[in-house]
Amino acid sequence: MPAFGTASVAALRQYVRYADAKGISTSELFSKAGLEPNILDTDDGRLTGEQLQTFIRLLAEASGNPILGLETGDFVQPGSYSVLGYITMSCATLGEAVTRIAPYEKLVGDMGTTGLRMKGDEVSLVWTCNFTDPVVWPQVVDNVFASWINYARWLADNDEASPIRVALKRSSPGPDYESAYQERWGCPVEFEAPENVVTMPQELLATRLRQPDPLLRKTLEAHALSQLALLDTDTDLTSRVKQGIQKQLASGVTRQDMIAEDLGMTSRTLQRKLSQEGVSYQKLLDDVRQQMAEDYLRNTEMSIPDIALRLGYSETTSFHRKFKAATGKTPGDYRRGLTGSDPKGV
Repeated sequence: MPAFGTASVAALRQYVRYADAKGISTSELFSKAGLEPNILDTDDGRLTGEQLQTFIRLLAEASGNPILGLETGDFVQPGSYSVLGYITMSCATLGEAVTRIAPYEKLVGDMGTTGLRMKGDEVSLVWTCNFTDPVVWPQVVDNVFASWINYARWLADNDEASPIRVALKRSSPGPDYESAYQERWGCPVEFEAPENVVTMPQELLATRLRQPDPLLRKTLEAHALSQLALLDTDTDLTSRVKQGIQKQLASGVTRQDMIAEDLGMTSRTLQRKLSQEGVSYQKLLDDVRQQMAEDYLRNTEMSIPDIALRLGYSETTSFHRKFKAATGKTPGDYRRGLTGSDPKGV
């Protein structure tokens, strides 16, 4: 996997929305960063960390804005956090949402890692940035904190909610810009701090959110865990192939040639590259089918024949045979074991 891992298209899209609002054309920036123009057309695609870092650097240069990261935080949306955004939306309290950041932030990208500290009446979120470009990492930290604060206010339906203080490792952007941080965040901001920290009162975590849905949260977290499992074990190529397979299977299609074309190579080249990594297209297809099958059986009421059709099997018996070979159980037995009820569609 690349040195900076991967990032979701959702993370890129927030910067693109800023560029569009400022009248900055992104087509040349995409080209220089090695990004396909149609990458924004999918919600489940990923780009390399190097590509995102390059794009942010180019955007910073094009905008000439020393507080680019702070201002891009104004464009945060639930979708900016991929499935994590929808998980937090379904939480009951702000504290419940905050505790979901660290386990699932990799789905948003490998830009950095979050730690949670509690001391007395204060709770601190510490963020460590993985990017190293001196132009980029201060903007990414600013973006992360600005996005957190804006999104938390939206979740809590409270535009006045503010941290106690924010500390940033970056140097000051200059006295003319420091007030922009305090105006947005409503608290003291320290520059050239030892670490990047947002500190808030513990009582703020008890804030009730606008649309709690524990059943939806459980379903979304199950989906998030399955996505994390794919990311944790894949190289960049296998991850991209699996994502392509998942996208195809949503329409009941399994076409290796189409996957290869989307990756800019022939089927033979794709086979060779996968072979060099010790896997085959069929193995990846089987893995994705199995993961999606278990997801459908666990979290939906789709009939088993419908699941088989969705996963590209021409016959339900073939689905039964593959699933039992992988788990030792038929799809019906698997669902019965989860629910304790008669499986559907058997």
